[in-house]
Amino acid sequence: MTRTARRNRRTLQVTGAGAAALLALSACSSSDSDSSSTTSDSSASASDKLSGTVTVFAAASLKESFTTLGKQFERTHPGTKVTFSFGGSDSLAASITGGAPADVFASASPKTMKIVTDAGDASGTPSTFVRNQLEIATLPGNPDKVASLKDLTNPDLKVVLCDKEVPCGAAAQKALDASRLKLTPVSYEQDVKAALTKVELKEADAAVVYKTDVHAAGDKVGGVEFPESADAVNDYPITLLKSARHTDTAKAFIALVRSAEGQKVLTEAGFLKP
Repeated sequence: MTRTARRNRRTLQVTGAGAAALLALSACSSSDSDSSSTTSDSSASASDKLSGTVTVFAAASLKESFTTLGKQFERTHPGTKVTFSFGGSDSLAASITGGAPADVFASASPKTMKIVTDAGDASGTPSTFVRNQLEIATLPGNPDKVASLKDLTNPDLKVVLCDKEVPCGAAAQKALDASRLKLTPVSYEQDVKAALTKVELKEADAAVVYKTDVHAAGDKVGGVEFPESADAVNDYPITLLKSARHTDTAKAFIALVRSAEGQKVLTEAGFLKP
C-alpha cells in the first residue's frame, strides 16, 4: 500500500469515529431532554391534581384557626375552595346525619362524632387532631373579681353556659359536678361563640367557654383559669365523610390540619396537642 493510500485510510477511520461520537452525544442529549420534559410534566400534573370545593362542618371554637387554614390551603392549591359551616357540634352532627352535603366533619368531642359514625356517614376512622380546655370569660378587667369556678355560683352574677348537649356545655357540667358545685345560668347557649358573645356585649358577667375563645376575643373579655378544667379537657376528632364529592381534596385539607404546619396554627390559637 502506498503512503497516500495509508493516509486516506487513516483519515476515514478518524472521520468515522467522530461521527459515531456525535451520534452518541446527540442521543444522550435527546434522552436527557425527554427525561427533563417527563419530570416537568409530572410535577405540573402533581401541582394541578387537586380541584373543587371542600365543605367543612366544624365546631364553633375552630372558626378562627380553620378559617386561617382554609385560606392557606387555597393559596397552596389554586383551583380549590374551602367553605365552612361553624356551629355547635351536636347540631352539625344532626345536619350531617340528616343528609346535609359536607365533605369533612371536625367535632369538639368524641361523643358528637359518634353520632355521625354510628349513622355510617363517616369514611374511615376519625382521628383526634387537637384538645381544648375550659376557661372563664369575664368582663374586661374582671370587675367582679372572679377568681374561681366557685365564684360563679354567686347569685348576683349573670353567668352563661353552653347547652349541656354541646361539648363545651358538657365539659362545664363535668367540671361543676367534679367540684360539687351547682350553678344556675341566666341562659344556655347553642354554641361556645354564642356564650362568649353574651359577655362581649355585656349581657352577662361571665361565661364558661374554651381557652381558645378567650384568646380569640382579645381585649373584649378577661380570662380566668381554674384547676377543675383539667378534668374536663375535650378531644377534637376529624373525619372524611362518605358524602364527600372531591375526596382527594378533602383528604388533603385533613392532612393540612394534622400536619406540623396546621398544628402550629392551632396551638397558637390556644389548642392543646392531641
